[in-house]
Amino acid sequence: MSRVGKKPIPIPSGVTVQIFPDAVEVKGPKGTLRQPLPPWVVFEMNDGKLEAQLKRDDRALSKFHGLARSLVANAVTGVSDGFKKELDIVGIGYRAEVAGRQLTFALGFSHPVLFDIPAGITVTVDKQTHLVVSGVDRQAVGQVAANIRGLRKPDPYKQKGIRYTGELLRKKVGKTGA
Repeated sequence: MSRVGKKPIPIPSGVTVQIFPDAVEVKGPKGTLRQPLPPWVVFEMNDGKLEAQLKRDDRALSKFHGLARSLVANAVTGVSDGFKKELDIVGIGYRAEVAGRQLTFALGFSHPVLFDIPAGITVTVDKQTHLVVSGVDRQAVGQVAANIRGLRKPDPYKQKGIRYTGELLRKKVGKTGA
């Protein structure tokens, strides 16, 4: 059995869990998530904690045991606390602004770059160069942050572009004229 799969998931107050044969639905103050389950994994509620069980004891299924437990734990954390990723825009003249459900970037191109914000995700812009992507679904928040970073990845020579807050970049040394 998986070590991760054996750990029970504590359910915080204000969060309700419904267990279906093929999914687990989690409702909380921030929203609702329905997490589909891999086959051979079932969940049971014991003493206010959610526990993942395998339908049959097979070593090949232990990876699904840990996966299902992690996905449901992320859903519980998402509806109670939420997830967020922070990005910084570095470069002269580089900025972002939000208008409705669309982000407009000035990233050194000859045109502004438009980015549509998906449903369930909120993006706030502080000081035109600091973005906060937040939502209840961990995978969606990470994917949106990665898509925004992909609009202008950090340049290894001049360090300009969009990067995660706290991300360390190795600066490459340019050619020297001899």
